[in-house]
Amino acid sequence: MAIHLTKDNKLKKLIVVGDRVLIKPVIPNERTDSGLYLPPGVQEKEKVQQGYIIKTGPGYAIPVPTDEDTWKPQEDQVKYIPLQAKEGDLAIYLLNGSTEIVYGGEKYFIVPQAAILMLEREEEL
Repeated sequence: MAIHLTKDNKLKKLIVVGDRVLIKPVIPNERTDSGLYLPPGVQEKEKVQQGYIIKTGPGYAIPVPTDEDTWKPQEDQVKYIPLQAKEGDLAIYLLNGSTEIVYGGEKYFIVPQAAILMLEREEEL
């Protein structure tokens, strides 16, 4: 049975590992506040970028001591500290701490949580 990728389900196959998040970058303005038009690629080279978090990894792995519950399968012996970042957050992150990928013809960044400087969340804190 073949599963066809659509715009809605193409990212469901991706699994983000560890303390990383998958970010869809926000397209920067082509014009500055003073009215200057910038050539393509100028703002993409800025050290700080922003984008929306599409997927998150499970968090920081904490292994369970081996002397307890050795009868459990190996995958049950790892626990995670969850990430502060959540899907849908607007992240401001360091570009040099991220890895650019192209998936399904679109550009994304894989960013460790340590490279995220600030999050904007729609819900009240």
